[in-house]
Amino acid sequence: MERKPIKTKIPEIVDYWFSRIDESDFSVDAAEAHERCWRCGCKRNLERCHIVPDSLGGRDEPANLVLLCARCHAENPNVTDPEIMWDWLKAYKVPFYDTLWSILGLKEYRFIYKRSFFEDLAALGISDPDEQNREMREIKTIVYRQATVHFGQPYFNTATVAGLYRMQLKELALKLGKTLTQDDRSEAMSGKMPWWLET
Repeated sequence: MERKPIKTKIPEIVDYWFSRIDESDFSVDAAEAHERCWRCGCKRNLERCHIVPDSLGGRDEPANLVLLCARCHAENPNVTDPEIMWDWLKAYKVPFYDTLWSILGLKEYRFIYKRSFFEDLAALGISDPDEQNREMREIKTIVYRQATVHFGQPYFNTATVAGLYRMQLKELALKLGKTLTQDDRSEAMSGKMPWWLET
C-alpha cells in the first residue's frame, strides 16, 4: 500500500501548536518553530512527523503533526499514545540552540567511560571553564580531522562525538605531559556483570 503525501502545511502545524503549548518546555521558540527542529533545536530542513503514526491510524492534520529534522524524525517514538511524543520532546529540551548533539555526545562519553568528560578534564588539572574552552578550541580542529560520518549520514553520531571528546582529552594529556587514566572501564574484561544486566 502506497503512503499518501502529507497535505498539512508547516505554517498550519506551527500556528496550531504554538497557540496551545508552552514554548518554554521545548528546544525551540514559536518565532523559529517553522525552521528549527522541535526536538534538537537545530536549523534544518524540517519534516512533518506524525504524533500517532500514519500506519497506526494517525491523521494528516495539524493536531497530529510536529516538525522534526530528518535525524530526530528517525528517532521519534512511533506509538498510538500522543502523550509519549510530548514527553520525548520535553525530555530533550536544551537551553541553547545547536547544543543537543554535543550534550548527547557527553552522555555517551559518560556511558562508555563511566565518568564525565569534565571529571577527566579536572583529572588533567583543568577545571576552570575559561581554560577548558581555550584548550579544547585549540585541540578540536586537530582532532575533528580524524573522524568521519557513516555512509549516507550527514552528521557525526553520538558514539563518534563521544570518541572525539576522548581523543581531545588524549591530545591534551599528551600536550601537558600527563597520562589519561584508563581505570576499570571494561566490565566485560573485568568479569563484572554489566550494569544493565544487574537486578
